[in-house]
Amino acid sequence: MSTGVTLSTGVTVSTGRCRARPGALADPPRRETTIMTSFTSSPAATALANLDPASTGMAYVPPGRARALFRKGTVASTAGWSTGFAQANLIAVPSDWAYDVLLFAQRNPRACPVLDVTDPGSPRTELAPGADLRTDLPAYRVWRDGELVDEPTEVRRLWRPDLVAFLIGCSFTFDGALRQAGIPPRHVEEGRNISMYVTNRQCRPAERLKGPLVVTMRPVPSDLVATAVRVTAGMPTLHGAPVHVGDPSGLGIKDLDRPDFGTAVTIRDGEVPVFWACGTTPQAAVMASRPPFALTHAPGHMLVTDVADAVYRYD
Repeated sequence: MSTGVTLSTGVTVSTGRCRARPGALADPPRRETTIMTSFTSSPAATALANLDPASTGMAYVPPGRARALFRKGTVASTAGWSTGFAQANLIAVPSDWAYDVLLFAQRNPRACPVLDVTDPGSPRTELAPGADLRTDLPAYRVWRDGELVDEPTEVRRLWRPDLVAFLIGCSFTFDGALRQAGIPPRHVEEGRNISMYVTNRQCRPAERLKGPLVVTMRPVPSDLVATAVRVTAGMPTLHGAPVHVGDPSGLGIKDLDRPDFGTAVTIRDGEVPVFWACGTTPQAAVMASRPPFALTHAPGHMLVTDVADAVYRYD
């Protein structure tokens, strides 16, 4: 059994023993439905997925250029892309479910910090004037009655006049600030998608929408955990400070080597797993609540916006 203490920032620090093996990599996800589509098996997609943005220059690709690449078919996790600019999660639902999503986000701001909401039917956002939400993310997910039915690279034919889109802050945005503070994000270093886990913490329900909290995990040297908390606490609209530090069993996570979304990363000696609320939480709510239709980003494949990350910093 793990025990924990709470920091002044509200972060729970678990003092139990961590079960992860240093250096271990992920097995296939346990609970995530797997959809095999053409892009996931193509050599180009495989090569792109294994690139390190920090070393290949993706970190310096302007947001508009990044979106143009995705629009033309480039598929890759956006971790490490366009450093200095905010990224956003996407969920689009029929207008008769929009209030449910908005209320769910308002009641669960750590997981669902809303950056923008579109007019019904509009694929445009003030976060990136000229961008098209139907084509400018690298990969999407299509949900029907809570079931994942497809993972296309564009959703123009699926976009409906009644869809309302929500853009939710993404923790990829503060990876640059962590790097500047001497904490390079491991998923970027290793050219992987970030590790995401479904927890045993239930979000506050809203109307018909309910579901568990999803978190991301970043390994942090134990002597830099306080720095990671301080840096990210200054960006509350991008998930803010961690929700948990240490033993993953405190969140009901049994094995860090088996993330529910994304891929596992290496945890080195002297490092502690640190967990942040994640914008994939609405997808867990879709699975739990089963709305008739929804479109989302594929986990780790965000909208790269034109908004500088400094806009969301309060340090």
